Amino acid sequence: MEQLIAICRPGFETEAGRELTDSAAGGGVYGYFEPSVNQGFLTFHCPGPGQVETLLQRLSIDQLVFVRDWFVVLADAALPTSDRVGAVIDALRSVEGAIPVCARVEIRLPENNADADLGNFARKWVSPLSKALRGAGLLGKDSKAESPARLEVLLTGFERAIIGFSLARNRARYVGGIPRLRLPASAPSRSALKLEEAWKVFLPPGQELDYLGSGKQAVDLGAAPGGWTWQLVRQGMMVTAVDNGPMNPELMASGHVEHVEADGYQWRPRRGVDWMVCDIVDHPRRTSEMVVHWLSAKLCRYTVFNLKLPMKKRYDEWLACRDILEDGLARTEMNFLLRARHLYHDREEITCFIERRD
Repeated sequence: MEQLIAICRPGFETEAGRELTDSAAGGGVYGYFEPSVNQGFLTFHCPGPGQVETLLQRLSIDQLVFVRDWFVVLADAALPTSDRVGAVIDALRSVEGAIPVCARVEIRLPENNADADLGNFARKWVSPLSKALRGAGLLGKDSKAESPARLEVLLTGFERAIIGFSLARNRARYVGGIPRLRLPASAPSRSALKLEEAWKVFLPPGQELDYLGSGKQAVDLGAAPGGWTWQLVRQGMMVTAVDNGPMNPELMASGHVEHVEADGYQWRPRRGVDWMVCDIVDHPRRTSEMVVHWLSAKLCRYTVFNLKLPMKKRYDEWLACRDILEDGLARTEMNFLLRARHLYHDREEITCFIERRD
C-alpha cells in the first residue's frame, strides 16, 4: 500500500481528503484517505504499486485548493529517545531503493503544534540529522545543490516520524504552502497579508512586476478599512476603494485612493482597470457571479477575491462556485486562468485568482 501525506489547514482534513480523492480519481488513480484529527494533514492510500508516482505525474499541487502541500511516504518510524537519528537512518535504509536523489532534509511539524519543546527540538535536530544522513549516503554532500527531491520528516511528536520525499517539480513553492510574512505597522488591518500571500502563491516567480508594476489601475470592493487597498498602493497603483464603511485616514492621505461609498456588489467602473480585488466575505455564489460579469465585460484583467464557505458544506460550496466561474467564463469563449487556494492567512474562506488571457 503506497501512501501520500497531504498538508492542509487544521480542521479541514475532510475537505482536503475529499478533494484529493476526487482529483486523483479524475486522473485514473483510485484511493482513499485517512484524516488526522485537527492536525492539519491526512494520509492518502493508493492500493496498487506505482500509483503514487502516477498520481504525481497526472495531478499538480497547483490544481488543488484545500491541499497546500504533500509528500510521498517512505516509512513511519518510531523514535526511541536513545537514538532518534539512528532510527531515521534505519528506516530509510530499509527502503533505500525507493529514495530519489535528495540534497537536503526538511523537518516538519503539525501546523497547530503547541509543544514549544518539540519545536525547539526540531530546530536543533535538523543539523545532526542532516550530517548523519550525509554520512550514511542518504543525502547529497552539497545541501545547496539542485536535486529532483527533498527528504521530508514530519514529527507528530517526540516518539514518531513520518518519513518521505517531495518532488521539486510538484510541491508547494513554500514548505507546507506557508510563506512567512510580516505585517508592517502601517497596514490598516491583518487582511493585508491575505492579498500579499495570494500574490506570492499565484503569480509566476520572477514575473511579479509584469502583474503588479506601478501605474496600474485597481478597484478594491468591500475595501474598508483598507488592508487590500494598502497593498495595491504599495505597488504604486491608483485605487478606487468601494465601501460604505470608513477608510483608514493615513491611507487616504497617500493621494493614491479614491473612496466611493457604494455597495461593492453593485458598483461598476466607467472603464476597465487592471486589477479588481474583493474581500467581501459573504454570499460566495453571488461573488462568483459578480466576478464572471467583471471579466466577461472586460472590466478587469486580473482579479483576486475571497469566497466565504459555510461550515458544514465547505467543499461542496467550492465546487458550486467553481462551476459558476468556469461555466460562466467558458460561455464567453474567454481564455482564462483560474487558481484557488485555502491560504495560510485565510480562515473559513478560500482565495481565488483569475487572469484574463485574451
